[in-house]
Amino acid sequence: MKRALITGITGQDGAYLAEFLLKKGYGVYGTYRRLSTPNFWRLQYLDIFDKVSLIPADLVDSSSLVEAVKTSDPDEVYHLAAQSFVGASFEQPVGAGMVTGLGVTRMLEAIRQVNPEIRFYQAATSEQFGGSSDMPMREEDAFKPASPYAAAKLYGYWLTRIYRGGYKIFACNGILFNHESPLRGLEFVTRKISNGIAKIALGIEKELRLGNLEAKRDWGYAPEYVESMWLMLQQREPDDYVIATGEAHSIKEFAEKAFEIAELDWRDHVKTDKKFFRPLDVNYLQGDSAKAEKKLGWKPKVKFEKLVEIMVNEDMQRWARWQKGERFPWDAPNYPSEDKILSRTLTLERA
Repeated sequence: MKRALITGITGQDGAYLAEFLLKKGYGVYGTYRRLSTPNFWRLQYLDIFDKVSLIPADLVDSSSLVEAVKTSDPDEVYHLAAQSFVGASFEQPVGAGMVTGLGVTRMLEAIRQVNPEIRFYQAATSEQFGGSSDMPMREEDAFKPASPYAAAKLYGYWLTRIYRGGYKIFACNGILFNHESPLRGLEFVTRKISNGIAKIALGIEKELRLGNLEAKRDWGYAPEYVESMWLMLQQREPDDYVIATGEAHSIKEFAEKAFEIAELDWRDHVKTDKKFFRPLDVNYLQGDSAKAEKKLGWKPKVKFEKLVEIMVNEDMQRWARWQKGERFPWDAPNYPSEDKILSRTLTLERA
């Protein structure tokens, strides 16, 4: 039986990847940060909480990462843990560098010290391109990060390549464009929209406040994207791959389609709020995953309209169930109103 260690197993990608690997017959281990209130709802929602082994660790603590690698003794490490919200990186730029950037180095060092034969996946991001072009971006295109998050991710990207070349570790960068699902965090704009619409449709709220409606992203379906991570580590040679749908749609388009699914007019409920604008914004990101299709045999099946439908329907069903008194693992009921959160940055998604 193969064994895999997933850092950030409690996040959207970590939970879906754990589910995917379990179906492949893997023994799955995952790191998580000890918190006063555990955040395992995604694993519980997918009904896999009891099927994975959890290891407490922290990306700023090298010894805990070494211990995680020793304990899990993995064939593959999927490094997904990070400070993953672009907006928060403007609020905490030093933390973004320490966790999202140097955390990659600490993880690679743990592998090099314990077992350099382990295959390593690094969760890179389309934000590294920084909206430098309105053309579909490929692996060879230049990076121009426009946030502390993107700069930290770019550091991790290059460290992954350096360890691949300098230490001969099988290390791959997955340059994933935005990928969403009903398990997306509520701070990300796609889930903010689907959750907000559900509450409006059920009379819980009346409006939805958003930032830059014109920003365009290449949005895919997260459960499909985690398969690409696994495929990268099954190849003969390590390499870097862009994963995307090849389509770009604006936040306005997402909102329009989402409200249409709920049989509502978005213009009656959406308000633009400068509170949710970034100090620097990336207005256009679109990817070209031709290399992944050719070498990995991967291509997306769920495109924009189906993705929006999946997310809106799921959140509407969840709120309806909750109103009837049903209780299940879920994040929305305990999420604070954004009016209570003091911030100088906007809420927008990352890849």
